[in-house]
Amino acid sequence: MIKITLPDGSIKEFEKGTTPMEVAKSISEGLARNVISAKFNDSTVETTTPLNVDGNLVLFTWNDDEGKKAFWHSSSHVMAQAIQELYPGVKLTIGPAIERGFYYDIDFGEQKISENDFKQIEDKILEISRGKHNFQLREVSKQDALDFYKKENNDFKVELIENLRDGEITFCDHSTFTDLCRGGHIPNTGIIKAVKLTSVAGAYWRGDEKNPQLTRVYGISFPKQKDLKEYLELLEEAKRRDHRKLGKELELFTFSQKVGQGLPLWLPKGAALRERLENFLKKAQKQAGYEMVVSPHIALKELYVTSGHFAKYGEDSFQPIKTPNEGEEFMLKPMNCPHHCEMFNASSWSYRDLPKRFAEFGTVYRYEQSGELHGLTRVRGFTQDDAHIFCTPDQLDQEFKNVIDLTLYVFQSLGFEDFITQVSLRDPDNKDKYIGSDDVWEKAENAIISAAEEKGLNYKVETGEAAFYGPKLDFMVKDALGRQWQLGTIQVDYNLPQRFELSYKGSDNESHTPVMIHRAPFGSMERFVAILLEHTGGNFPLWLMPEQAIILSLSEKYEKYSQKVLSLLEKYEIRALVDHRNETIGKKIREAEMNKYPFMLIVGEQEAQDGTVSVRRHSEGDLGTMQVEEFANLINTEINSTLKPFKTEV
Repeated sequence: MIKITLPDGSIKEFEKGTTPMEVAKSISEGLARNVISAKFNDSTVETTTPLNVDGNLVLFTWNDDEGKKAFWHSSSHVMAQAIQELYPGVKLTIGPAIERGFYYDIDFGEQKISENDFKQIEDKILEISRGKHNFQLREVSKQDALDFYKKENNDFKVELIENLRDGEITFCDHSTFTDLCRGGHIPNTGIIKAVKLTSVAGAYWRGDEKNPQLTRVYGISFPKQKDLKEYLELLEEAKRRDHRKLGKELELFTFSQKVGQGLPLWLPKGAALRERLENFLKKAQKQAGYEMVVSPHIALKELYVTSGHFAKYGEDSFQPIKTPNEGEEFMLKPMNCPHHCEMFNASSWSYRDLPKRFAEFGTVYRYEQSGELHGLTRVRGFTQDDAHIFCTPDQLDQEFKNVIDLTLYVFQSLGFEDFITQVSLRDPDNKDKYIGSDDVWEKAENAIISAAEEKGLNYKVETGEAAFYGPKLDFMVKDALGRQWQLGTIQVDYNLPQRFELSYKGSDNESHTPVMIHRAPFGSMERFVAILLEHTGGNFPLWLMPEQAIILSLSEKYEKYSQKVLSLLEKYEIRALVDHRNETIGKKIREAEMNKYPFMLIVGEQEAQDGTVSVRRHSEGDLGTMQVEEFANLINTEINSTLKPFKTEV
């Protein structure tokens, strides 16, 4: 007999060889009908995997992220089979589940595929699914696996297998289809009831431009047709909210091929929006004891060699810039932290001077692959709301919690209410990816977990997601469409202070190395604005809007009064403009609605006589007639209710 511990802490005894599905049936038939994947002792298993030792079992349904992952991974297998049958001779590579759906990278050879072919492939997927074929995982020897794919003439799979060891290679079979796979599948294809291929794109094998280009086919699937219908409606809403579309319509930013891919140009309205975001955070940072600094856009390559960025990020950076001086090389700044370390090094410090909190809106540069660039969310030049706190080990806990408070304040002020946090730890099986000793990593990881627990954060732990110099706490925010984004981040670093030989004099009059906290509540200004645009649909919080009101005159006769209203609003620090065009008031209102002005102030003969304005609110309609002072109070009351001052103990 074996003992199985369930998530509620209950322990049940079963015969050796019992499967997760049989455990589910022992609980209830209803649960068994809904279980689609499982995890045993923190390892993904099939629902048909025999359990032969005591352990912890978690059963997943479609409502769980792990359940969706298994569902979509299994769907990628079915899509691969469908494409293989429709396009004989294609070579399959990899087909993982992603956050929403799945993809498969395929070498089509001389054959072509486009969106016009999607319907045929979808029909084939559903035809295969209706066969209710079981997914069966089996171990194969390395030699047998190599022989199988050499016979298939698939060099991609052969390359993958050559990097694996005997005893860790498995194939997954369903219907007449076999694929190299680690596991994590639904019980059978029949659970897949609805599917939609969403796009097709180019992708280099293993993400390397030197390798062959493949065709990446994206798709998504569901256990009910109703779920697909809801998803497609969400997709249409996402298209309407696409930040690239809204950014153009609202005249916030643009791109130019002559300037270069991935290098955004901020137009006047966008620049003003950024400035308001910066000033908002600067004000809170000042309250929290930060000092603003400025560092250059380039530095000697040696700076990033010292920090470790050149070794870890060199391939993703712009290549070194050679100067006329022999052997002298500069680099575009990939990170702000080495510069801040040198600023700390410029002075002598006592423990009484700490913590020192250096903040900067610093622009950095990364050479993202052209195929991965996407509007403002993936660019080659971006500005981080970066800060680095240098503190004593005793101050670390409080400083980390203060940064959590600041990040939560930012989210609350901008309407991001649905989020979780992720504690990203080092991969203990791949320590070469990181710098620093086991001791400092253990201290840093424990500090983050302790602060997250004390603050009562809803957090999950992800191993292998740490930065190369330290663990981090990432804030994963859900937007209005239910999509999850990684925004703010806080990192604990014992390593860079050692590499830069930072020091302070302690109370014992001896020299000590400070601890460093990296933090960026926005993450990057570009990505944050993109996500905020899509979250709000361009209807930013009132305090952030480029213009908070537009004055619409019924005719040119009221131009003078319109200017008077504008001047009064400016005295109340309300951003407004006047639409003087010789157009009908109906057209002016429609265009003001399209341009998302929060308030429309209509002025005509009656308003000019009474010194009032007729107020309309975006997407709500008429609010009635008001004195200008009354309208100003309305706006300022709303702003003050959402944008409260940041309070912290420094």
